[in-house]
Amino acid sequence: MMRMVPYELDNGQTVVGIEVKLPKTTLLAWMTDKGYIMCGALDVGLLNRDLADRGILAGRAVGVRTLEQLMEAPLESVTTHAELLGIHVGMSGREALKLLA
Repeated sequence: MMRMVPYELDNGQTVVGIEVKLPKTTLLAWMTDKGYIMCGALDVGLLNRDLADRGILAGRAVGVRTLEQLMEAPLESVTTHAELLGIHVGMSGREALKLLA
């Protein structure tokens, strides 16, 4: 099952949450036109190493099981290009999304 959820941030920007129920796990992501944050399934190392030329703006939070938790959780890792935008490890998903919106 898949669910898409629009959410308006307090700065008036809208982000979209995606929840995909997979066997024994759930894939979670919030996205904007510029980038996204995602659950532990995101491989930030791969994005920085093998896809660096794409300039992907992304962050990863671990230990989350819902879109709401992903919004509030501190980011465990971020891409190099996200760091250039001001997104950093320890920042909440919500704060990162404001910079991505």
